[in-house]
Amino acid sequence: MFGIPGKQAVTMTPAASAQIAKLMKQDGSKGLRIGVKKGGCAGMEYTMEYVSEIDPMDEVVEQDGARVMIAPMAQMFLFGTEIDYEVSLLESGFKFRNPNVVDACGCGESIKFDESLSAGK
Repeated sequence: MFGIPGKQAVTMTPAASAQIAKLMKQDGSKGLRIGVKKGGCAGMEYTMEYVSEIDPMDEVVEQDGARVMIAPMAQMFLFGTEIDYEVSLLESGFKFRNPNVVDACGCGESIKFDESLSAGK
C-alpha cells in the first residue's frame, strides 16, 4: 500500500460515489479499477474499467456503496486525488482533481506528472 497510514489514496465526491454505485449495480461488477497508462499529448492518461475480481495488490477505496480499486502501478500517481462526477449541458463524466499533475493537454484527456514520481522505475 502506498501513502499515509489511515488516509485513503483517493476520495470521491457524493456525485462520484453515487454514479459509481449506480454503474456497479447496472454492470454487476465489484467496482471500477482506476489506473494510468502512457499516452496522449501530455504523456499519461487515466484508465477506468469494470472489474469482476479484486486484485489483492489493488488499493481498495469504498464510500457510500461505491468501490474503486487503484492498480498498484498507479497508486503513487493517484494519491490525494478527488474523483468527481460532473453533468453539464454538453457532457458528463468523471473528473479527477489530482495534486500530482503538473500539466495537462488542452482537451483535458492527457496529463503529465512530476518526473520525481516515476524516478527509479
